Amino acid sequence: MSATPTLEIRNLHIAIDGKPILKGLTLNVNKGEIHALMGPNGSGKSTLANALMGNPKYTVTEGSILYKGEEILELSPDERARKGIFLAFQYPTAIPGVSVANFLRNALTMRRKEMGEEKPLPPKEFRALVKEKMALLKMDESFAGRYLNDGFSGGEKKRAEILQMAVLRPEIAVLDETDSGLDIDALRIVSEGVNALTGPDLGVLLITHYQRILNYIKPHFVHVLVDGRIVKSGGAELALELEKQGYDWIREDQAA
Repeated sequence: MSATPTLEIRNLHIAIDGKPILKGLTLNVNKGEIHALMGPNGSGKSTLANALMGNPKYTVTEGSILYKGEEILELSPDERARKGIFLAFQYPTAIPGVSVANFLRNALTMRRKEMGEEKPLPPKEFRALVKEKMALLKMDESFAGRYLNDGFSGGEKKRAEILQMAVLRPEIAVLDETDSGLDIDALRIVSEGVNALTGPDLGVLLITHYQRILNYIKPHFVHVLVDGRIVKSGGAELALELEKQGYDWIREDQAA
């Protein structure tokens, strides 16, 4: 009997304001795996990311989302995050008045409670942990004192998200178009951070429109989403094929 997938999406149908967006999406992501989900604009990529984290604007009309065998559709976004599902947003929200360090401390305390650790990490250990992870992401230590995403550049926002991922140690990370708006240096640094965090304890679903981030983060699996359905899956070579031929050949393949 096969082991239970870490994240199991079964026949997922999602509508926004009554309009169907996802039309029967099925996908499993296990710890230790990197999956890239690619597709043209409007195919439903960000809809999936929002649905996985429980955004109430997205109505699940059919199907299920299981995390370690447990149905999570009824759980709030906060409960899903505490259990170990992480979403790096395409457009992270600014939180003036809340420093990066304070945000991380509170989020880590909640995550630790979920894992059975009732006491917060002592301040000295917390500071050492954040310092270590910031060094990994080539971030200046002063960054921890800034208000979260307030006045941050695109690259700084994405690095702040990856820093959260490094500190909270989720089991599934959904990266929604992490490469959007990044110049080549910021893309490389963010990608190196993701690569440093990936391993047997983390499964990654990397949602992207372009192949370029896959030059830095090597996926084990590539899936192509068109009109709300995964129409093709393969290895890393599939992304290179898409880069060469675009998405039209997939559509033509489907129509044939």
